Amino acid sequence: MRLAIVGQQAFGKSVLEAFLARGTSVAGVFCAPEKPGAKPDPLRAAAEERGLQLFQLPSLKGEEAATAIRGLGVDLTVMAYVVQFVPHTFISAPKHGTIQYHPSLLPRYRGPSSINWPIIKGDTQTGVTIFRPTEGLDEGPIILQKTVAIGPDDTLGSVYFDQLFPLGIEALLEAAELVIAGRHREIPQREELATYEGWCRDPEAQINWHAHVDQIYDLIRGCNPSPGAWTTIKGTRVRIYDVVRHRTRTFGAVLGKPAEVCALADKSLEVAAQGGRLELRTVRIEGGAKTTAAELAAALAVTVGTPLGR
Repeated sequence: MRLAIVGQQAFGKSVLEAFLARGTSVAGVFCAPEKPGAKPDPLRAAAEERGLQLFQLPSLKGEEAATAIRGLGVDLTVMAYVVQFVPHTFISAPKHGTIQYHPSLLPRYRGPSSINWPIIKGDTQTGVTIFRPTEGLDEGPIILQKTVAIGPDDTLGSVYFDQLFPLGIEALLEAAELVIAGRHREIPQREELATYEGWCRDPEAQINWHAHVDQIYDLIRGCNPSPGAWTTIKGTRVRIYDVVRHRTRTFGAVLGKPAEVCALADKSLEVAAQGGRLELRTVRIEGGAKTTAAELAAALAVTVGTPLGR
């Protein structure tokens, strides 16, 4: 098996290493150029360390990319964590075409933040899909899928690093073997079940303290560690990471109005919400280091009754 790998960052690096560990011939690696001042791309560094042919093209749309992939003479292209648009001229060049990893159960959660959104929306499962890329966004036929559970206290970090990251590598290895052997099936996606979600960035990560406690909790864990759900306290933007949800089933059991601090402890502070309260533990002032919520409260002179979101 002779492959080209397209990707970036730690996942791309791990996919490359997994194929090499199996004795697979990797003819070339494509990754996007690093932005000025950015940390070195782990995939780029790994390819250089192993003396592999490396392509860092600003775009994969042009003839330069098509010529490069044709010149490698590969059996299959493996796309692992790709954010560049990849045209038909590129994906169709290998003998057995191209396969791509997507961290959701397609056709649900097409789009770039497909790990965040199932958690934010309170789903109890997600998974990985290996599919044939087309010029539509995450729309090609499915080769295989693997499902994982989302626990009630899982975060973006735990779902990705503990489950979708290793499972994605395993799935790409399995799918590549199936495709090369001609033993795979290609199942068209059901468009009536398709959903698309855009980026989960700061506008989407802002906390509405008047929402139900479950919705706020799911937003915080779905944005932990990135981009970090945020609010303002006395005009200072604060990102919230580790949090404990305390549901209340008795009317009037939560002291304070929604969005108000209702308790302070040695390492945390509690905020009232509809249906319960949220115990904030690890937070970060914009531009600073992570700290305990209690330390933040002391620094900003937060007291019981202080409103959040202002």
